[in-house]
Amino acid sequence: MRKVYDLTKTIKLRIHVSPEQEILFRQMTERYRQACNFVSQHIFDNHFSLAYQNLNKELYSDLRKQFGLKSQLAQSSIKTTIAQYKTVNEQLLHSPFKYKDQDGTWKYITKTLEWLWKPICFKLPQADLVRNRDYSFVDDGKMLSINTLGKRTRCTFEDKPFVEYLNGSWKLGTAKLVELKGLWYLHISITKAVESFRKENVRHIVGIDRGLRFLTVSYDEQGKTSFVSGRKIAAKRHKFLKVRQQLQSKGTKSAKRRLKAISGRENRWMSDVNHQISKTLVEKYGKDTLFVLEDLTGISFEESNLSQHTKVQRSDLRSWPFYQLEQFLTYKAHENHSEVLKISAKYTSLRCPKCNIIHKENRDHSKHLYRCQCGYQSNDDRIGAMNIQHLGIRWILGDNHPRYERIITASE
Repeated sequence: MRKVYDLTKTIKLRIHVSPEQEILFRQMTERYRQACNFVSQHIFDNHFSLAYQNLNKELYSDLRKQFGLKSQLAQSSIKTTIAQYKTVNEQLLHSPFKYKDQDGTWKYITKTLEWLWKPICFKLPQADLVRNRDYSFVDDGKMLSINTLGKRTRCTFEDKPFVEYLNGSWKLGTAKLVELKGLWYLHISITKAVESFRKENVRHIVGIDRGLRFLTVSYDEQGKTSFVSGRKIAAKRHKFLKVRQQLQSKGTKSAKRRLKAISGRENRWMSDVNHQISKTLVEKYGKDTLFVLEDLTGISFEESNLSQHTKVQRSDLRSWPFYQLEQFLTYKAHENHSEVLKISAKYTSLRCPKCNIIHKENRDHSKHLYRCQCGYQSNDDRIGAMNIQHLGIRWILGDNHPRYERIITASE
């Protein structure tokens, strides 16, 4: 039986608005932002209960009266806020609290929403519009009809970059109305049913080790290794860091404005780097590829020998968006009929891929070299990618939870 799943993307339509429409949109998006913050405060004050039915029963009338939202927008503001709290909860899960106990051993505590000391704040005006209720395509798809706090209004849009997504082959979902630098956009979620990845059709198995010296090291079933150097990336990040430190030391309003702009520029640049890395991997191997990554949930790079790096390098390791890279690779792989598998990171950098022995002493961090007693040696990051790839092979062969276990010998 053919298995399918929903592939989801977001297209960003630029819409053309008149001065009168701009006033209507700004009014609606600002009211919606205020409504989301109202819901957020309620969630924060009530032990982070995220049950939609309960929140809708408690807040619906207030959202209609206080913010003048129509029925669907009032309900959407609740759903938007719930989704944001769930996203933050997922981010907290990937960023555990770390501390050293009396023995100097790193301990980790999983964070939950209870760690938040203030409600999530919606700073930018926006409005989430439901398909065929708050927005729709009319006049044979040439115009957009968009709801406001008053009457509906029609506007044109730039469709050329997205013709393939608006021809009926994709299902259109909720859209987000936003203003960016004086221009208005409708970010539309689109979904298409595609055939699921099947183990028996796998053509390539690629192990990917992520780090600082090399952002990625990939190793495939043919024994080929590819390195994405992090040297130039690190140099640029150090420049960003230096500028941020200079602006923070000034503390003026203009410095704070520039600091915000610099941070946004750095985040966009990091996202672009992650997009390029993931795109290159997917295009290189094509469809029916299994990409294997270490599951870094609950793992800090202190465990990956941060002590071997400088203070600036440690900062880079903690702040580089490796989880974002994983997300980008996952949706690009799914779009290309491939899959991403996350496996346990335990011992992947310490196991000899030739004799299977696991010894911490085999890895020389200062020389970036792995040398085993059996005589095999290689780059230590490449060793990690090789072991990760091997766990992918075990998964394909039927091991649903592949991982390495260290066997204590009598001599130890």
